[in-house]
Amino acid sequence: MRMVWRNLTSMGTALVLLFLLAVAAIPGALLPQRSLNTQRVNEYIAEQPTIGPILDRFGFFDVFSSFWFTAIYALLFISLIGCIVPRAVDHWHALRAPVVRVPRNLARLPKHRVGTLEGTPDDVAATAQQMLRRWRVSVRKNGSDVEISAERGHSRELGNLVFHVALVFVLAAVAIGRVLGYEGSVIVVANGGPGICTGSPAVYDSFRAGQGVDGTELTPFCVRVNDFTADYLPTGQAEMFTSNIEYQAGDDLATNTWRPYRLRVNEPLRVEGDRLYLIGHGYAPTFTVTFPNGESRTETLQFAPEDATSFLSSGAMRFDPPGGLYGTSDERRQNQIAIEGLFAPTAFFHEENLLTSVFPAMTDPAVAIDIYRGDIGLDTGRAQNIFTLDQSLIEQERLVRQARVNLYPGEVEVLDDGTEVRFDGADEWVSLQVSHDPMQGLVLVSAIAMTLGLVGSLLITRRRVWLRISPEGGDTHSDSRRTVVDIGGLARTDQAGWGPEFDKLCDRLGVREATHRDGA
Repeated sequence: MRMVWRNLTSMGTALVLLFLLAVAAIPGALLPQRSLNTQRVNEYIAEQPTIGPILDRFGFFDVFSSFWFTAIYALLFISLIGCIVPRAVDHWHALRAPVVRVPRNLARLPKHRVGTLEGTPDDVAATAQQMLRRWRVSVRKNGSDVEISAERGHSRELGNLVFHVALVFVLAAVAIGRVLGYEGSVIVVANGGPGICTGSPAVYDSFRAGQGVDGTELTPFCVRVNDFTADYLPTGQAEMFTSNIEYQAGDDLATNTWRPYRLRVNEPLRVEGDRLYLIGHGYAPTFTVTFPNGESRTETLQFAPEDATSFLSSGAMRFDPPGGLYGTSDERRQNQIAIEGLFAPTAFFHEENLLTSVFPAMTDPAVAIDIYRGDIGLDTGRAQNIFTLDQSLIEQERLVRQARVNLYPGEVEVLDDGTEVRFDGADEWVSLQVSHDPMQGLVLVSAIAMTLGLVGSLLITRRRVWLRISPEGGDTHSDSRRTVVDIGGLARTDQAGWGPEFDKLCDRLGVREATHRDGA
């Protein structure tokens, strides 16, 4: 067990675990994650029936909550703490320990000079101490000689410790933030859409809560989207997304005060400890169905983008007949209307009237739809995908296609019973993400401390200088006022820049014309 603990808490093991953590996070960036988009995960598994279930079994669609990622995370945490504690103790002892005594033979050091100066050994020693005032200095008398030991650069190890301690705080803060935080995403239709009021997980289309969040203490605030603007290059590449929103939080909820904000990509709204991000957009076509008795139903519903470059989108809508139009519930179910098809913001029809989109902006919208009549499954109580119809109802002929048409805004298709289906146009929708992380401030402070510690550990170098100051001729009773200075230097870490620094020290002391020797 002692050997296992020693290996686990070694710096080499910590580096390996840090590398493994980075590698383990790669699937979280390449594969769809349930915490962000459950629908995309289900689509991926359906498209990859062989490898999809295997990846799902081993948690590759919930990477950051998987057992293997958590194990690496915990081992790295333990390894870092096991590395830091003994190193901190050693550094404390090193700071309190006396400076190393002057070696017997300074000429064997990599940097060495010998020179003769005017003045007594005590005068020269005082000048040397003044020159080394920013160093840790120890002065000893050895007979007629004065020996000075000096060192600097202990802050290098301190920076290293600060880096590793801050890394531990980052890991701890991220883990605690996952437990106490939550994320929710929701699609909101712009240009007068209903908006959202947070406060319950039911508001969101997808919601991920930490183990310490029960969903009853979410930050309440309301948002409505006034408009959305996408800037595109002539090639169709998106340049910037901007949405003008209004929100209310805190006391504004009681006074019904709305505050404007310009929401842009990577410029979130920060309110009441939460962050509101703009993470996506698309189009929501509007259809009006007029039933034989003259009553109509209008619905605007988001379609899912099929192509991220042209925003060709697909979706479905369901319309229930007005009450009293049909005598029985069975007759009503047999006359429900469903629409399924494609929406193109800038339409282009091929020779066979196949619809595609040639530009992502909405300059010439059109739809290619199938219109169905029959039982759309609203009374079954089963959850349905809002973007597609239940194919089993079509296969069972409970839902029968009545027409396949291409429509521009304002155009109408009339069914055999007089029901009219009109395409009214489309609005923009935006995808908003609400993120709550109470440890975000600690992560930021720890990241700054990591950077400062790393810079310090890279730029600060360990240096040692020794001086043996002796009276010329070795006789303290001589009338000579000349002193021999023997200087040696050693770089404990990096030799880069040590030569000029050592020469500068010698020049300041006055040892310029003496013998100069580099190398052992």
